[in-house]
Amino acid sequence: MNRKPWITTLTSAVVVSLALAATPAVAGHAYAVGKRHDDQGVYAYARVLSAEPIVRYVTVNTPVRECWEETRYYTVENRPNTAGGTILGAVIGGVVGHQFGSGSGNDAATVAGTLIGAAVGNDVAKRRAYSAGNYGSTRYAEPVERCATNYQSHQEERIEGYRVVYQFQGQKYATRMPYDPGERIRVRVDVRPAA
Repeated sequence: MNRKPWITTLTSAVVVSLALAATPAVAGHAYAVGKRHDDQGVYAYARVLSAEPIVRYVTVNTPVRECWEETRYYTVENRPNTAGGTILGAVIGGVVGHQFGSGSGNDAATVAGTLIGAAVGNDVAKRRAYSAGNYGSTRYAEPVERCATNYQSHQEERIEGYRVVYQFQGQKYATRMPYDPGERIRVRVDVRPAA
């Protein structure tokens, strides 16, 4: 059978044109009802009826630094200068001690006289300071700032998500979402042939 080549080409062109014309018609039908096809499924939008926040209460501890003033007491010893009396007593005791003994005993008597004279001179100087009111202790007071960190607890609301009720094709559904979806929610439509 010998067909003309232009008839075969014309037939092929008509078939391809019909196939290309049918594809937008099917796609246009899917978009016309508000659905979108992609590799993962068919999606549409449903009307949100309500979105109620799911609230959880948590305890929060906040550090608070508190300062106050206290009075600190301290004592200062008033020690009079007894150096002059001690030195004078040592000199006098050394001279007196040197008068006793001879040889190495003279040196020992001098040292003993010096020590005894220093102790007597120191004691005399302290007694004079007591009688003059220059010896004893004085108590002082000064303000000191003290600080501490304490914690105050309070309750805070935390929104964990939203309980969303929506309507799709006359049916009501409920779900939980991490955010408020607004007036509409995107839903996946599962279309399968009936068995």
